[in-house]
Amino acid sequence: MKLRIIVTLKPGVLDPQGKAIHKALDSLGFAGVQDVRQGKLIELDVADATSEATIDEMCRKLLANTVIENYRVERA
Repeated sequence: MKLRIIVTLKPGVLDPQGKAIHKALDSLGFAGVQDVRQGKLIELDVADATSEATIDEMCRKLLANTVIENYRVERA
């Protein structure tokens, strides 16, 4: 089973990479961009029998820092 784990910073957490991307887009002439938040996408191919609890544990223990990040799991 293929999964996509989307990890994003929680609201209120500073995002220096997002600010750098925003500034670069503005300097390239893309003035309509209001804000940028940068995150990460992790694709996993796991056994079909992998439980939701196991997937959640992988996310909490390694793939996302749950103190400052949110994550969501999508089946691809």
